[in-house]
Amino acid sequence: MSTLPTTGAAEGTREGPYLELPDRVSLYRFMALQRAVEERGLSLYKQGRVPGSYYDGRGQEATCVGATYALNAADTVCPLIRDMGAHLVRGTTPLAILAHYLGRAGGVGRGRDGNVHLGEASRGVVGMTSMLADMVVVAAGMALAFKLRGEPRCSLAFFGDGATSVGDWHEAVNFAAIERLPLILVLELNGYAYSTPSAAQFPVHPLARATAYGIHGEPVDGNDVEAVFEVTRQARERALAGEGPTLIAAKTMRMHGHGAHDDARYVPAELLAKWEARDPLARQRGRLVELGVDVAAIDAAVAEEVAAAAQAALAMPAPDAASATVGVYAASEPTPLGRGEAPWSGFCS
Repeated sequence: MSTLPTTGAAEGTREGPYLELPDRVSLYRFMALQRAVEERGLSLYKQGRVPGSYYDGRGQEATCVGATYALNAADTVCPLIRDMGAHLVRGTTPLAILAHYLGRAGGVGRGRDGNVHLGEASRGVVGMTSMLADMVVVAAGMALAFKLRGEPRCSLAFFGDGATSVGDWHEAVNFAAIERLPLILVLELNGYAYSTPSAAQFPVHPLARATAYGIHGEPVDGNDVEAVFEVTRQARERALAGEGPTLIAAKTMRMHGHGAHDDARYVPAELLAKWEARDPLARQRGRLVELGVDVAAIDAAVAEEVAAAAQAALAMPAPDAASATVGVYAASEPTPLGRGEAPWSGFCS
């Protein structure tokens, strides 16, 4: 069985409310941390310090944080380009993330990859590929392994509107439905596949696809972190009970362009203004203030942590070019990556 660290509120057999005050505070903190890390990363990118492209999940933090927080530590998760909160919930530090962006030796990828291409087997987080629908195939494969072994584990995959137009997505969902796999499918329904609006992609609501494949479908306000948590928690219970996959349609909005290179002029200004008023951090902040939580202190601590992480990441050395081939293939002997294994191994162990 996995030796992943304990994360989230679904661990164990809790009785009573699933989200107690410390959980509700943690949900806010992870969202605030995601936004702060991504804002700092974007600033470094504009300074020319981050190679390649840059993507962020501003406005979608509640979906990835709430869904990941509902998982058991032994479950696996496949985040995509706007799901940095999933990495944070599973224990990846801001320092490791920023060092990864900067291509430093101490980053998650040890300088071998960049931007949002990061994953950690020890935390049950699968590094994404740019063919986004393919991650649903990977998640279905892991769910199949869990079922065949009789393990009480599930796999969760995030994806956007555009991924549901790809054949790989349909094949994976159909297979998972037939096999009743313990798979949670989280659609980040932000209205666009790059610049193509959802109405130009499919004539039916995405949840109609769940019905078509004979699986459970649930709509949720993707900007309400506690609602996302609860619908995911229920999906996990169904998965472990042998009831198969659940498709969660989390209605949200991408508040920036597809990437830092995209000014998103194709998005109507009034639409962005509508969603800005529904900011997920502001919603959870309001709940905590009503409960007497010092949210300003949380924000200050997050800002301090991210500032220190950025400074430390910038001071890290670049990787030694002589080690470029280390960790590329599975190895029987210990490697500088630390565990004597390929970086991708261990997700189903």
